[in-house]
Formats: sequence, structure tokens, C-alpha cells
Amino acid sequence: MNIQKNLFPDFPFDYLNWISSPKKIGELPSHSIGKRVAIIGGGISGMVAAYELARIGVRPIIYEAGWIGGRLLSSTFTGVDSDIVAEMGGMRFSNSSILFWYYAMKVLGLSRRPFPNPLSDVAQSTVIDLLGKRYYGTKIVDFPLFFQQIQNAWEQALRESGIYDLISAIEDGDIIEIKRIWNNLILCWDDRTFYDFLCNSSAFSKLPYNFKEIFGQVGFGTGGWDSDFQNSMLEIFRVVICRFESEQYLVSGGAQQVVIGLWEKACKNINEFFEVSSVKELNEGSPRGRVETISRGEDGQFLVGNAFGCVECYDAVIVTCQSWLLTTSIHVEENLFSHDLWMALDRTRYMQASKTFILVNNPFWKLKNSITGEYQLSMTLTDRLTRGTYLFDYGSNRPAVICLSYSWMGDSMKMLPYDDEHKVKLAIKALNKIYSYTNIETHIRSIPYTISWEREKNFLGAFKGALPGHYRYNYRMFVHFKQDILPDYQRGIFLAGDDISWTPAWAEGAIQTALNAVWGVIHHLGGKCYKDNFGPGDNFDKIKPIELN
Repeated sequence: MNIQKNLFPDFPFDYLNWISSPKKIGELPSHSIGKRVAIIGGGISGMVAAYELARIGVRPIIYEAGWIGGRLLSSTFTGVDSDIVAEMGGMRFSNSSILFWYYAMKVLGLSRRPFPNPLSDVAQSTVIDLLGKRYYGTKIVDFPLFFQQIQNAWEQALRESGIYDLISAIEDGDIIEIKRIWNNLILCWDDRTFYDFLCNSSAFSKLPYNFKEIFGQVGFGTGGWDSDFQNSMLEIFRVVICRFESEQYLVSGGAQQVVIGLWEKACKNINEFFEVSSVKELNEGSPRGRVETISRGEDGQFLVGNAFGCVECYDAVIVTCQSWLLTTSIHVEENLFSHDLWMALDRTRYMQASKTFILVNNPFWKLKNSITGEYQLSMTLTDRLTRGTYLFDYGSNRPAVICLSYSWMGDSMKMLPYDDEHKVKLAIKALNKIYSYTNIETHIRSIPYTISWEREKNFLGAFKGALPGHYRYNYRMFVHFKQDILPDYQRGIFLAGDDISWTPAWAEGAIQTALNAVWGVIHHLGGKCYKDNFGPGDNFDKIKPIELN
């Protein structure tokens, strides 16, 4: 795998260089070796933090209310080979997600394959069903001209914004130019929506309204964008700048393996400090359960209590769970955070998302229909209830998986009240209108898997979706790891995870915040980074995000 540099515009620190250096990410004074740090949440952020801290001599103790993996949840079907999975959470990761792939492939040795997005090279065929009309093809030139016009208008609108100059600066590693361009974009777009951007671009303003409608409903490539229309345009810029929507891959055997792998991986660095060699062994084989309380004791240590009343002492705490849980599920001593930070945590706004998967007897869509001459089923984008349908092929003589429906926001809420069986019936009913000659039902095997993340009590939503004006909230959360100016009472508890990142819904941002928290813990415990391997807080003032009044 070719690891490339990918600097993020808000905080262009080279995380990969820091963690992959032959030198360790930091060193602790001898009296801090073996110090205990509570990590709230066993998702990708929590487990990266645990793994890196253990490698330098800190004892991370994981608290997890559900399952190891968080929103990287790969469900296996009964009686089927374990590599055939339903990806209930994160399922596609861009090549530019260099930290994610560093841990997945370099550290754990996992493999990947291209994700079968509609119109991608690995998608056998694609159907776009819109306003009652059905279009079939294998590449974009097979579709009516207006689809290409919409894609061209989107690219032109992006060029007008100036972000391609920013992408060039990132490729050149020019930190000064990155900050100059991005800070100006923040000032221009912090309080404006994605839809505002489309309406005011010269490219889309010259086109009929229905072009924006089509772009919202089916988009191009990975799917429609209308669920993001009300979001801050800064979020959309980041997705494009970081190339998250292009060249996407899936983890062979499931993305949850990455988190479980970091939990179980034996590491000689860990063995230098402890008699055991993995985070799992440091936790005596299993994480603690759900956290119920976080407070500070009279001696200055943190007290973390679980749901059964067991309270343990820690020298530091990293909180990676979704921020709403800090006011709805966990009793956190209020003065551990400033009122400004509490405001930011509480004002987080979550996107809803729903998925419905079925196991089928084989990849029957590889055969053509004798009546239509088309493949029996295709990657599908539609304005119907299903919105996005994806096909996962594991070989001709093996079972296959269909994601019948992947929907967002209002479309996800429509599914919320119903059980798994009814969700499958609703999805197949919609798809039968698109594929009148294909009988999907005859191929179904095993029980379906569905999820509505807004229903999950340990998540309350899929991920953060910042609204206009939320930049200030994100700033307060992201920079919290740099605690020099905080009062003593608020030091030592660190925020990390998807909510804290600038790029919610992408594992890369969650990993970055985990590494920020690791740097924070190192310095809180009296340690430091090496002069020739600085961490994210060492040159903070030169690359820190712009602060708005």
C-alpha cells in the first residue's frame, strides 16, 4: 500500500509521520510508567488511544457499554463464513484516510478491496431511478447528458470557491498557504449552508431548479447529497478537500476488525513496560462496562464509576463517546468542563442513518435478465424509500450480501418505528418497482440485519452534522487537548472521537482526535515528545485552527 501525505485544512499536522517514526511518539518520566488512564468508549478513537498509550508505558482501561468497535460494527450471518458481513456502520474508507489504513494494513496486516459504489469501476452496472424514470448503464456516458451536466456544474462550483488552490497547497505541504486559503473560506462560509452554496454558484444558478433537485436526490458516484443540504458548507468543503468521496475501499472481512485488532494485537513495545503484551491483556481480557459517573476526588485523581457502583481511580481520562451521552447517560461533575465547552458539547447535532441488509444465496445479479438484457440487479440510486442499494459479491459459489437500503435523515426516520422484517418488505417493495423482472425474495437466506443509529441508546444518532455557525463549537471541542491555559481542576480529562473531529462520519477524524488526546495525556503525566518527532501540541500555535469572535 502506498501511504500518501494528507494534511487537513483546519489543523495541518502530519500525524502519520509522528506515529510511524522509528522513534516513539513520546517518553514518560519513570514515576509515570504504569499510570492508569480511563478511556470511555471502545470504538476506533478509544482503541487507537489505548494502543498508543500502552506502547509508551501507560495502562489504558477501556469502558464500553456495548461492543468493541463502536460505529465500526460488522455483523456476521448465522452459519456463514466470517468474512461475509453486513457493515452496519462505517463501510467505505477513502484511500486518503491514511491513518485508518496505517492501522488497518501496516499495523494489523488486514487487506482491502475497492468499494462497489454506483458508477465505480467495480460496479458491474448502475441503475438511477428518479421521478419515475429508470436509467441503466455501466459508466456515466451511458446515461442522459443532464447527469454529466450536473457533475460538471458541481465541479465548476468547487473551482469557483477556490478549494482546488487549497488542495494544491496541501499536496505541496505549504502550511502557510493552507492556513491562508482555508481561514478565508471559514470567514466566508461559516454561517452558510450547502444549499446556499449551490444556489449562489454561477454554475448551478444558470441551470433549472430540477438540476439541484436531481443532484440532491442521486448525486453522482456515492449517492445523493440532499441530507446534507442544511449543513454548514465547511463540512462539505472538508469532504472534497480531504478526498473522502473518491477512491473508496472496504476492509476485507469487515471494518470492525480494525478496532478488535488493536484491542488484541500483541506488541513488543507494550511488553517493555508490562508483563502482558496487548491492550486486551492490560484490561484482564474484557473492558469495563457502561460508565455512570466521572468526577474528581479530593486527591486530584479522577473517579470513574460503572453502572454497578464500582468506582476506580485514574490519573487521566479520555472521553470518546458521543457528546450527548455526557448529559443524558453519564453523570459528569459539571466543573470538569467550562460552561462554553458544555455549550459546544450539548449543541452537537446528529445525523440520522438507517441500513437494511439481507443475505442471499449467491450473487445472482451477475446474470443477465433474458427479457430485458440487463443484469438482474444493479447498484441503485433512487428517490424512493431505499435511496441507495449496494451489492457485495464474495465469489460465484458463495452467499452474497445486499444492502437493500442506506438512507439518511428524514428517509431514515421513516424506517424507525418498524421491525426488521417490515423494513425488508418496504425495501423490496420499492426495488420491485425498479426491477419488475427480478424476484429478490426467492434468493433471501438467513435473518436480515437492520439498524437505525438514532435508536441506539449508546449513540443517539449516526454522527455529527454541523449546522451554520457551529464552527465555534467545533473549535472549543477540538482544541481542548491543549490544556495549558485551563484551570488545574479541568486538566487531565480529554475529549476525542467523531464528535470532536472536524470531519464527522469519517474514521480519519476520530483517529486524529485520539492522537491529540494521547499527546495531552503524555504531557499531563509529565512526559514529552522528542525534538525530532514533535506531536500535535508541540507546534500548536503555528498550525492551530483559526478562532472566531
